[in-house]
Amino acid sequence: MTESEEQIRLIEELGLQLEDNIKLSPLASRIYSLLILSSNEGLTFEEIQTIVPASKSSISVNVNVLLQLDYISFYTKSGTRKRYFRLAKYFSLVTLNVDFQDISNEVRLIDKINTYNKKYHSAKYTNENYLGDILQDYLIKKQTLIQDTIKKIDDFSASDKEK
Repeated sequence: MTESEEQIRLIEELGLQLEDNIKLSPLASRIYSLLILSSNEGLTFEEIQTIVPASKSSISVNVNVLLQLDYISFYTKSGTRKRYFRLAKYFSLVTLNVDFQDISNEVRLIDKINTYNKKYHSAKYTNENYLGDILQDYLIKKQTLIQDTIKKIDDFSASDKEK
């Protein structure tokens, strides 16, 4: 298998994962996947267009969505008007913050479910509360891990800016 074939397969696989995990459109997911697999120098709009099979306007709209979400950034080289798109420097921070918020919402919802069942269905609460506690405990631990990781990236980012 050539590098190009492998890249296309990996873009598709990663794209499907990103669609589910961070709720991007199929095309935005493929563009994002392509940039994940590209060098730090980034890709021009034309290079993206040759690899991702879509119309110019569709690619443009989805690139703009990724820019607005801070998943990607762009720069221009001196003497040229072309924009080079690449992953935002701390793109994983955006994803981690989304995950953290999703887990926070899930923990709140489980707490409401437990409170409701305790109030209106005490037998069910007694029988199923332990499962709710196990899930809630897991989510809180996951939330703490994400929070610790966010702090480490923030600290790294701050030290990186001082250089």
